[in-house]
Amino acid sequence: MTLIAEDLLLLLLDDTLGTVSTWGKTDVVLGGAVLAELAVAGLVTVDEKTPIWRTAKVHAADPAPAELDPLLAEALTTIAEKDRTASALVTRIGKGLEDRLAARLAERGVLERRDGKVLGLFKRTTWPVADTAREEELRRAVTACLVEGAQPDERTGALIALLAAIDQAHRAVTEGTGARKRELEKRAKQIAEGQWAAKAVKQAVDAATAAMVGAVAAAAAASSGS
Repeated sequence: MTLIAEDLLLLLLDDTLGTVSTWGKTDVVLGGAVLAELAVAGLVTVDEKTPIWRTAKVHAADPAPAELDPLLAEALTTIAEKDRTASALVTRIGKGLEDRLAARLAERGVLERRDGKVLGLFKRTTWPVADTAREEELRRAVTACLVEGAQPDERTGALIALLAAIDQAHRAVTEGTGARKRELEKRAKQIAEGQWAAKAVKQAVDAATAAMVGAVAAAAAASSGS
């Protein structure tokens, strides 16, 4: 099974170009997805009654199970080192994550690694899609929830919450539905705010998505001010 972060990356990548658009900090967003997955698995919790979710302290609930994916186990070890805020964790966990996840997907034949240069000078690696089966499965699941009114399971709910946080839910829907971007984003936010998961999981995902948004906004502000 793919990780939620891998699923998110698949939905954000341009299938042909093999890159993510420059709307924000992809690594931070993927760090939030890892945090969300640990929450869905019941391996992290956050402090309750926090007025600003991104500042909520995150705690490792249990030692990593032996069968846990190595990337998730690494993230859980980082969380267990000491209590950190969700904002600090999405940045720390997310560092270098886009290329790591893309490489994993390439090893499984889902993406293709292409090494090239920009303007003939600067090295750049792109990750076009080689096998669309997983991406199409994800799009069907997201479309069912955003267009057809289906109720998401915890993994799909977390994925939609992550997409809603960065206003990218419209990109995850199967083409040809006729639904407008504004309607899709509205429905995605309704799902993100709804009861698609147990309270503890929902709180942890809320903290992760709030931290993502804060980090992306800070990066955008720094970029515009430079």
